[in-house]
Amino acid sequence: MEIRGNIALASKVCLVVTLLLVGLTFFGCTVRSSPQGGSGGVVANGVLFLCPALKQTTGGFGCAAPQTEGKLIAVNTSDGSRRWETPLKPSTPPGGGYGCAPAPIPAAIYGNPAILGDLVYVGGYNGKIYAVNSSSGALRWVYPRDDNLRPIIGGVLTAQGKVYFGCSDGKVYALDAATGDKQWEFPTGDKIWSTPVIQGNTLYIGSFDKKLYALNASDGTKKWAFPTEGAIISTPLVYDNTVYIGSFDRHFYAVDAVTGKPKWPQPFETGSWFWAKPVVYNNIVYAPCLDGKVYALDAKTGAQVVEPFDLGSPISSSPVLVSNKVIVATESGVVYAVDTDNNKREEMTRLKTQQGKEETVHAPLSASDGAVYIYTQEQNLYALSAESGTTLWGPVSIK
Repeated sequence: MEIRGNIALASKVCLVVTLLLVGLTFFGCTVRSSPQGGSGGVVANGVLFLCPALKQTTGGFGCAAPQTEGKLIAVNTSDGSRRWETPLKPSTPPGGGYGCAPAPIPAAIYGNPAILGDLVYVGGYNGKIYAVNSSSGALRWVYPRDDNLRPIIGGVLTAQGKVYFGCSDGKVYALDAATGDKQWEFPTGDKIWSTPVIQGNTLYIGSFDKKLYALNASDGTKKWAFPTEGAIISTPLVYDNTVYIGSFDRHFYAVDAVTGKPKWPQPFETGSWFWAKPVVYNNIVYAPCLDGKVYALDAKTGAQVVEPFDLGSPISSSPVLVSNKVIVATESGVVYAVDTDNNKREEMTRLKTQQGKEETVHAPLSASDGAVYIYTQEQNLYALSAESGTTLWGPVSIK
């Protein structure tokens, strides 16, 4: 009797668990947050290309149903009007348990697109690289064609007829830009969220394995690896034969671009992590940090030129340099200009939705012809004058 009772109880428990799983699947519920994405933009011939953030919609019984299909959108830089949009389909992982179909992997895009010739390239959280015609929005090719990689968080780089990117599988990839065929891959020791940069025939990229790598851009062979004490998420800056990079060890480094040896007596130490890419002007490196400060450092010595610019909110969005001004947006949606002639900062604007809510900025900024373009997590796009700080147009809803 006791055995029968245990069997009956176990059967009821299994039935409840199965019904719960079916219910969660059927009614579109989610038990964890879904990737959102939201890229910065790249400008070519009066057109801005970007990928909007994904949003959660309401499913059955008030459950959150995450959006899974992404988009690549082309807008006119003159007024933000839309030219075309191309859907980016989610990936389908292998089958799950209980005979249920696995949840699709969202095509959320975090890294900026890149352009080469008549194609625009983006990499997605769903482990796909897309090549799209810049004039029509027609999809040219997808890599991988039949499967998918691990999530791609960083942006892609186009150079020398190739598309370069890092992946969460810990590898750096190079694809033929025209066909999408893989040219080479290089394994690091951990996942990669950094966007690569290239100088000459050398590719530079950081990894979660706490190293900055220099690779031969032609064949992917390693030239050197520079160790730090923390993961490297930021995109490197190459200037005057030096690679500048911030790490999650709260230090900012200057590394000889040829030898991989440190160039400063010691790295510059701050109060938090580096996420955004630095910029440089007139031998001064401006390094934004998640502690809400922008550090102005002598490119040769690493010494502070002036006191840090305290902007009062974390900076994860990479700034842009327009003429002699460094334009920076904080996560709280306040935009500043740092005049490099006198190293004085000025508040340009506070981004707010039409309902008066503060905007949130994570995506890298982009600039062209004196205008700065800012995309927010609330799915709004703004164009500002870098000279005056006035709003040229926006907010324009980009969904």
